[in-house]
Amino acid sequence: MASPRYAFIKASWHSEIVDQALSGFQKEVGEGAVDVFDVPGAFEIPLLARDLAMTNRYAAVVGAAFVVDGGIYRHDFVASSVLDGLMRAQMDASIPVLSIVLTPHNFQPTEAHIAFFRDHFAEKGREAGHAAKEIGLARMRIKG
Repeated sequence: MASPRYAFIKASWHSEIVDQALSGFQKEVGEGAVDVFDVPGAFEIPLLARDLAMTNRYAAVVGAAFVVDGGIYRHDFVASSVLDGLMRAQMDASIPVLSIVLTPHNFQPTEAHIAFFRDHFAEKGREAGHAAKEIGLARMRIKG
């Protein structure tokens, strides 16, 4: 049986933070098992997630973004829309689509906040990798 492959979509905004989720994910599932896709921002993740999930090449698809209050748009609306889109992609494709799309209550681009969220994203990446493997095992049991 072939080893499972995973698709990891990451937004380019705040890449110094978001890229840590990919590192954490790869540590959990293996770097060679992950195909990485970059998109400009969070809003572009759900469509690509659905398209990748529909290929049936991946055991799971993961989307990662850091949606912060930039003072211009409603960041909570963006995050909610992205999460709704990821859930829809998952249900449409019948492939797990996991989210590391995080919206902090308060973020300032200071060294302390950046360091905190880099570590937080690395941990969330590891958790997503663990979840992807566990979901894969559960689905294998269901299929027999």
